[in-house]
Amino acid sequence: MTGLSLASQGRRVPPVRPEYERTVATTGPIGDVARPLSPWERVGNVTALRRFAVLAAVALLWQIAATWQNNPLMFPTFTATVTALWEAIWRENLLSMAWVSLSVLLKGYAIAVVLAVLLTSFAVSTRIGNDVLSTLTSMFNPLPAIALLPIAMLWFGLGAVSLTFVLVHAVLWPLALNTHAGFTSVSETLRMAGRNYGLSGIRYVVTMLIPAAFPAILTGLKVGWAFAWRTLIAAELVFGVSSGKGGLGWFIFQNRNELYIDKVFAGLVTVILIGLVVENVVFRWIETHTVRKWGMVR
Repeated sequence: MTGLSLASQGRRVPPVRPEYERTVATTGPIGDVARPLSPWERVGNVTALRRFAVLAAVALLWQIAATWQNNPLMFPTFTATVTALWEAIWRENLLSMAWVSLSVLLKGYAIAVVLAVLLTSFAVSTRIGNDVLSTLTSMFNPLPAIALLPIAMLWFGLGAVSLTFVLVHAVLWPLALNTHAGFTSVSETLRMAGRNYGLSGIRYVVTMLIPAAFPAILTGLKVGWAFAWRTLIAAELVFGVSSGKGGLGWFIFQNRNELYIDKVFAGLVTVILIGLVVENVVFRWIETHTVRKWGMVR
């Protein structure tokens, strides 16, 4: 009726769009999930290759900046540093110096881990333990470990014992804070489940709290490892001045005095390489076989 009335009034009637159906000629994978990955995407999915690309970019920027500055006494090139590192390994026993540093660091690190576990276990078990941990961390965590080195030298003399003392101080408090934060973040449901199974004391901590809080504990272990390296190198610089021996810190100090700046950078690169290995091999293995296996992180 509307169309007829419009036509009778002399108005133009809009055409009716015809209906039609299109047939699909070929069918293929639908969505990105079914789409085969390109070679570039496959390479990009490899974590090791991505991180190696970052290191290569840093080395390239280093080489360009040092070449542009053209002052080896202040900033040697990347190639000169690699050459000095190779010569130090084969001619100056750099690996043995690195092992001296690592042996002292691992000893202090292990002692700090044990003390942190005992202190935080006491803190989550009793109120007085919580007060003790809070008070001690407030007192000693802001105190730089290197500031205790003169006291350590006075108490224990020149040697590995003094280094171990300052390393324990550097690692203990950040690790204890992270561990305690992980323990307190465990849900009350899990706590009640552990108590219903009859867990108490050290069994309650080891079998229930530590696995539930392990992401925070692992973060504390990484932070403590970094603090330990900083403290060790700084302390070895002082011990190198005092007793003429040491590990990587002494190697860096000695070559700095002799203005072998490329060897100084070689010592720093050695510390970086050890850190990369520990982070991407040791801690990565621990993370893969614990929190990732348990589905606690993505």
